[in-house]
Amino acid sequence: MSAVKTPWYPWLGKVPRHLNYFQGSMEEMVEDAARRNPDVIAYEFMGGKASYTRLIEEIMACARALRALGIREGERVTIAMPNSPQAVAMFYAVNVVGAIANMIHPLSAEGEIEFYLNDSESVAALTLDQFYPKFAGIRQNTPHLKHLIIASVADALKPLLKLGYKLTEGRKIPPVPKDADVIFWKQFLAGGRSFTGDPRVRRGSEQPAVILYSGGTTGITKGILLSNLNFNALAGQIVATNPIYDIGDKMLSIMPMFHGFGLGVSIHSMLGNGGTCILVPRFSARTFPDLLRKHQPNFIAGVPTLYEALMRAENADGLRLACLKGVFSGGDSLPPELKKRFDRFLKEHGASVEIREGYGTTECVTASCLTPLTKAKEGSIGIPFPDTYYKIVKVGTEEEVPYGTEGEICLAGPTVMLEYVKHPEETAQTRRVHADGMTWIHTGDLGIMDADGYIYFRQRIKRMIVTSGYNVYPSQIENILDAHEAVHMSCVIGVRDPYKMQKVKAYIVLKPGYEPNEATRAQLMGYCRKHIARYALPYEIEFRDDLPKTLVGKVAYRVLEEEMEQKERAGENAPAPALG
Repeated sequence: MSAVKTPWYPWLGKVPRHLNYFQGSMEEMVEDAARRNPDVIAYEFMGGKASYTRLIEEIMACARALRALGIREGERVTIAMPNSPQAVAMFYAVNVVGAIANMIHPLSAEGEIEFYLNDSESVAALTLDQFYPKFAGIRQNTPHLKHLIIASVADALKPLLKLGYKLTEGRKIPPVPKDADVIFWKQFLAGGRSFTGDPRVRRGSEQPAVILYSGGTTGITKGILLSNLNFNALAGQIVATNPIYDIGDKMLSIMPMFHGFGLGVSIHSMLGNGGTCILVPRFSARTFPDLLRKHQPNFIAGVPTLYEALMRAENADGLRLACLKGVFSGGDSLPPELKKRFDRFLKEHGASVEIREGYGTTECVTASCLTPLTKAKEGSIGIPFPDTYYKIVKVGTEEEVPYGTEGEICLAGPTVMLEYVKHPEETAQTRRVHADGMTWIHTGDLGIMDADGYIYFRQRIKRMIVTSGYNVYPSQIENILDAHEAVHMSCVIGVRDPYKMQKVKAYIVLKPGYEPNEATRAQLMGYCRKHIARYALPYEIEFRDDLPKTLVGKVAYRVLEEEMEQKERAGENAPAPALG
């Protein structure tokens, strides 16, 4: 095996190059943390708290209930829940009984839920009462699904809060029909009392444990199969790359559990290491500052739009953030201008830290690279985690390119996925053994590694615009647009053109106080001419009140591309007037 280059080692600081990883299951790692820290608060949820001792009790009660239902080793159980105690208990209980947790977004459309249930062949599912109609609508099309478990937010609240919830939010939720073929949460747990044996089914650390869905590197929705070790290694790496972490530190768990970022970083990395999760079931820009005031978290992990929302919140005045030890951005590119503004915001509100950008893919659970505490470089997504290796290869090959040369980002390490479920060809394209004998994930992302080993994300390969033979990377133009004083948010797409093959179109959301008129458009085009190469200039700027978002808050550029394609098919895409 040839040596792998590791130019980032000098920048690790106190972070070790190699770690010893917990070799049991995910739940056993949490149980090990509970043995060492029984009285530490494991989670907080809407006014309630649970110690690690109580968390393990809740997990085991849920595991016995699963065994009483007849859930067997290797079977799939879908969890379509917001961040909540029931979701956490079910996630680890599925792990206890040797089954596989299939994590999906509860706001998914009916057709998507049907696909997820059938693709995973789930035999049971847990969701909230408010999402019951979606499951009822597709139940007849999901032959594998034997058990539908229905929970309510009220199930996890103290009596007074429960009454308040039922009189407010709860009143808006139509009751589940009495004759519905479901098992209610309390009924589900009560059934577990009939199972008196040990609910555990021992599974190896490298056996499958979780399915997360992603478009992957080919853009087609696929289930990504991940092991116990994948999650436990991530939990070890997250703490190792943050030597400032202490037992009992609080993480604002605002990223959803169906997403690798939320599940891996905000939940398991905390619970596997004796931290406290502040479970946030639903993000609201209006209540975000209040959450920070009340809980004073030590860590926040989120996507860039979350930090933009905090800066725009009207009730952020007087917010004190000296509690923060770490603020992490991932899931989408962090525009340099946004980083500068948010770092200023943090300093103005008493924080001594700056936002640290990371990078990862669901094929490796989530983050595998993070800006180190030793040194940040503008525009960089940081350096690899311990035992994780990065290299940049010529697109379409396994040939490594020199430092400073753009190519496809590849990564290897203990968090590399097992496979794409039922997609062996795509698995073989993405998960490859190179000549060095190591298994590498080909990310489908373009990037650069400098001589210090710092990584710079450039663009998804498949999103690249080719105009008149030139490569144009939308995220680079978006960064330039976002730096303009009038621009709140932008998205750039390629539009088909008979002469140039593709031309560049920009969608822009303006900040308050700026009018979406021809004068503003002309001002922005003049700015573009100063900062963007002529061949990459937008041929059109379209103002929008908002931009479509994915379920995790990224700008959904594919929605805009599809919208434009529909207009083209309908003959509606007449060329816009030239703006100079």
